[in-house]
Amino acid sequence: MRALIIVESVFGNTWAIGEAIAAGMAPALVGDVVAVDQPIELAGVDLIVVGGPTYDHGLSRPFTRKAAKGQAGIHPVNLAVGIREFLASAGDGAGKAAAAYDTRFPRPKWLTGSAASQAARRLRRLGFRLVSEPHSFFVEAMRGPLANGELDRARAWGQRLAAQVAGAPEEHHRAA
Repeated sequence: MRALIIVESVFGNTWAIGEAIAAGMAPALVGDVVAVDQPIELAGVDLIVVGGPTYDHGLSRPFTRKAAKGQAGIHPVNLAVGIREFLASAGDGAGKAAAAYDTRFPRPKWLTGSAASQAARRLRRLGFRLVSEPHSFFVEAMRGPLANGELDRARAWGQRLAAQVAGAPEEHHRAA
């Protein structure tokens, strides 16, 4: 079985979470991490996971990516394509399994917003079947680093997602 983790990342933190999720999925699912601005083919994929940073209380927009690009320095940032744009062109999910995550500051969601919550709503409207509530992983500052323990939490979530999709027994994917 195959999972595709589609990531929008400016400073590398959201990408690192995506890689940890993919690592946690093994061996039940093969998780491939791809940048959102690359050609993406969903045929033959059993689970898609979308992940992006939370900007201005939700999914990034071209102007928030432009601001982030100014802070990113040498990191390449595609101003035209983020998770929002990918989902706008994703087509019918036809019941395919999906999940969403974000990176954000460790403050209450009502203060920061959540890109994952917005992405999950869009996935559901497109006909995808959500196999998990949206997840947030925390950064200490805009550029990072990730808060302590977040990569371990991401691997554990990847394991739970894989078990959900692959139908593994519950005892193999208890929450960490």
